[in-house]
Amino acid sequence: MNFLDKMKNRYTVKKYNPQVKISEEQITTLQEILNLSPSSINSQPWNFVFVNDPELKKQLGDKSYFNKEKVLDSSHIIVFQVIKNVENFEKQIEENLPEGSVNYYRTMVKPKGEEAIKSWLGHQVYLSLGVLLSACAAMGIDSTPMEGIEPDQYDDILKNENYETLFAVAIGERDEADTNQPKFNPKKRLNAEKVIVEA
Repeated sequence: MNFLDKMKNRYTVKKYNPQVKISEEQITTLQEILNLSPSSINSQPWNFVFVNDPELKKQLGDKSYFNKEKVLDSSHIIVFQVIKNVENFEKQIEENLPEGSVNYYRTMVKPKGEEAIKSWLGHQVYLSLGVLLSACAAMGIDSTPMEGIEPDQYDDILKNENYETLFAVAIGERDEADTNQPKFNPKKRLNAEKVIVEA
């Protein structure tokens, strides 16, 4: 099956099979793929927390609104976090990026102010979400991106003072009775002619 066919078959899972766990080999591959995600000027302002401890998943599930069952029944939860302190981010890029990249940040991003900087940093983390969802589709792993969580509560549970939670992704294997599967609920997208333009 080519990548296009895999994307046609991927969907946002609503119900997982709690008996199925993603292999350590596949988890390691996903971690390596996330580490290779693109970001503007190679800024990498992110942290990815892979959670499969049942007690930790239970705590996170309690802070996940209508996504609680997905958190509990999935194989792993991946929590996507962004660097919290702008000064720490600036120190990171000064230590790791070439002068041209740092100068781009100083002249094109920083003058817009802290709110704009934090928005820009968050955009980079969302780029990595697309990479992960595509990788899962290619590897035959089911997934559910979730903004319906309490990020502040996730932070309290995960206790990482340098990063703050933006969203999470559940991964695992769908329950065969999941009614959101394309065979039960066909995908609906806008006609390509409406959103794809050749110029």
